[in-house]
This record gives sequence, C-alpha cells and structure tokens, in this order.
Amino acid sequence: MRRTYDLVLYGATGFTGGLTAEYLARHAPAGCRWALAGRDPAKLEALRSRLERINPDCAELPLLHADSADPASLRALASGTRVVATTVGPYLTHGEPLVAACADAGTHYADLSGEPEFVDRMYLHHHARAQETGARLVHACGFDSVPHDLGVHYTVGLLPEDVPLRVDAFVRSNATFSGGTLASALTAMSRPLGTVRTARARRGSETRPPGRRARAPLGPPVHRRDLGVWAVPLPTIDPQIVERSAAALERYGPDFRYRHYAAVKWLPVAVGGVAGTAGLFAMAQIPPARRWLSRRLEPGTGPGPDRRARSWFTVRFVAEGGGKRVVTEVSGGDPGYEETAKMLAESAICLAFDDLPPASGQVTTAVAMGDALTGRLTAAGLNFRVIRCG
Repeated sequence: MRRTYDLVLYGATGFTGGLTAEYLARHAPAGCRWALAGRDPAKLEALRSRLERINPDCAELPLLHADSADPASLRALASGTRVVATTVGPYLTHGEPLVAACADAGTHYADLSGEPEFVDRMYLHHHARAQETGARLVHACGFDSVPHDLGVHYTVGLLPEDVPLRVDAFVRSNATFSGGTLASALTAMSRPLGTVRTARARRGSETRPPGRRARAPLGPPVHRRDLGVWAVPLPTIDPQIVERSAAALERYGPDFRYRHYAAVKWLPVAVGGVAGTAGLFAMAQIPPARRWLSRRLEPGTGPGPDRRARSWFTVRFVAEGGGKRVVTEVSGGDPGYEETAKMLAESAICLAFDDLPPASGQVTTAVAMGDALTGRLTAAGLNFRVIRCG
C-alpha cells in the first residue's frame, strides 16, 4: 500500500500513548514515516516538543486531528497510513469507529485492548470486511496478551509436531496500574451479561478447524511444588487469545489445551488476591461505586519513572507433548507501561515493514506476526528463554 504514512499512533497524548510515542522517537526505523494523532492540538504540540528533546528529528513530526466521536476524521486517518496503533480506551466505549475505518481502508490495526466483549464484538462486526480488504486487525498488543501468546508460540515450536499438547502458564509481577487500565477493567467487569452474550454470538459464527481441537479451560487452584508457588486461575483475555492462535495454526497439534494462572509464593497472598478481585468485580456492578473507584485514579495518570523502573514480570510456561517436557520463560521490566509501549510500537513497526505470513481479518499476534515479532521483541530487550527441555 502506498500511503502518506507507514504508521500513525492514535491517542498519543495519554499516559501509555506518550510512552509509546517516546519509544518510537528512540527506535522507529530510519526512513519510517510516522505521525501522532489525537483530538487536542495543544497536547499534541506539547508531546512533540517532548519527543524533540529525545530525538531532534521529531521537531517536524506530523500532527493529525482524529476523534472517536468523529468517524470522518478516523476514515481520513485510516486511509492515509499503512498501520494505526491506538491506545484510546476503554475500547468498548471509544474503539469501534477506528476498527471500522481500518477494516474498510485495508489498514492494519493494533491496540492494547484486554476487553473480551470489545474483541468479540469487533470480530462479529468487522472481521469479514477486513478479510475482503486485507487488513489485519490485531487486538491485545501489550502485556495483554503478547508475552502469553508469543510465549506459547515459542514453546510449541520446541515440542513434537502432530501430537496432543498441554501448556500451563504462570504469571508473576510486582507492577501497578494506571487510570486508563483501571477504567478499561471496570468497564469490562460492569458488563458480565454483555460479555457472555457476545462471546456466545462469536462462537456461533466462528468456524473451527475440522479434525483439531483447541481449548483454554479455567484450571483449578493448585500448589505447584515444582515451581514453589500457589497457582490461581487468572480469568483474563490471555487464554482466549492463545486458544484462537492454537485454532488457527496447525503447529499447535490436533488437541491443544492451555491453562493460565497467577503464581504467588504465599497462600495468604493468593487468597487476598482472589478476595480483592471479587470485591472489585462486585463494586463494578454498582454505578456509584464504579464512579468512585474511577475517581481514585484518573485516566491519563499512572506510575512514575521510579516505580516503573522497579517493576518486572515473568511468565513461566510448562508444556508437555509426545513424551517431551519443556519449561520456558518470557520476562521483562515494567509490564503495564514500559514493556507494553515497546510491544505496541514493535507490533506496529512489524506490521508496517516485516515480511509476514499470509493473514487478514481479526487475528492474534502469533498468527499475524509470529516469529517476526518475537525476534523484534527479543532484540528490544524482552527475554524468551528455555529453562528445561527433555
């Protein structure tokens, strides 16, 4: 596609958007034609000045007006670039007009959505059109769900082919979250019936591969002596993303099962985490309580540089198949912001410039980019490593 820009970052003036813009200022490839987009010209100007201090070449960075409430501006945005990366959430509230514009224009799209209802709704509304135009619509291009999706993809490559595979993932982190993340989580939690109905509608319309099975059941809480942790099932969007990758890629074998856990060292911490999540879910059902929670951490705010510098994550994968057992790990720094900005930016660069396997429509990171994105993230400092293989 010959467009004015290779990639545009939409929502660049938000907390995570600003970090993503800073990453691009430092690491965008030579000759990359990129731009910032948002609805507030003054904030865009201020961000460009900040980026100029990082990289003087950003002094002339184009600034584009786009607003989720103005579909025409989003159509103009999508038609002028090869890739759009967006941090504008909650996606269920603000996201669909941009997805629609990219699907119609044949423009690749990447976001940070961890909202299952939004992702399923976008599949129902825009997957078929994106297949017609060749657009790749890739959701969850941050900590939700890149380390898990690409970590499983990396691990599966170490196992025998054409045999049933079992993979369990154990997530650990000490990170905190921003106002935007809290707003997206509360929006998703406040709509349990909508989430269930949309998921059911997607299952009814989605074609599954004949002769193969891919599952991501919610595993039971368990003490894993081999890892020295208590494992608590983690009902995030990540297992759904991995399951869709497994359904799309034959390399995952004829019968694939994935389970997703939070891993904690001490039982009281595990119990407290479950109780806290249940309490947050209950409060999200009550509008006054939900508004009160939202005001505790306003969108656009987040942890400072010192707190982010102390943050880390690891995802340990324990996999078996064909008589072989493999343990791998994906790890990095601050997962929600520093590494998420890196993941989104590298996803956009990968979609714009790399030689990728054929794909279109709504696809996962493993299907859309696979080894190309894994290679980029490894070069950028994320760690993909084998701990045991035998």
